[in-house]
Amino acid sequence: MRCPYCRHPDSRVVDSREQDEGQSIRRRRSCPECGRRFTTVEEATLAVMKRSGVTEPFSRTKVINGVRRACQGRPVDEDALAQLAQAVEDAIRATGCAEVPAPEVGLAILGPLKELDEVAYLRFASVYQAFSSIDDFEKAIGDLRVGHRTP
Repeated sequence: MRCPYCRHPDSRVVDSREQDEGQSIRRRRSCPECGRRFTTVEEATLAVMKRSGVTEPFSRTKVINGVRRACQGRPVDEDALAQLAQAVEDAIRATGCAEVPAPEVGLAILGPLKELDEVAYLRFASVYQAFSSIDDFEKAIGDLRVGHRTP
């Protein structure tokens, strides 16, 4: 790691600590040339490959905005949306892949959204899974009802 003060190409790690529940690492470094100390934060990047082939960084904001539209008019607050987005990011990171296809993000949203609000889940699923008839809605509603019957 290059020293930000003297631009020396090497530095020594003095201390390392995990942050954000292990999602990033904070390192305290020392430059052998000028003796000054500085801090770096290392974070694993998570990329989403869209259907068009374009890759972009994962964005919790995009998850929240998409789910917010499905939750319009429903009793869902911003904190619940933020928690859902965090759960989606955690689920995607747990796969261990640095690059995930966009459909996997949608699948990761469906589970927590079903727990949060079933009507919003149906709205989101109808767009995400491209429901084409009322039969698709009936099947999804039937699946929700079966989920309520299990102890």
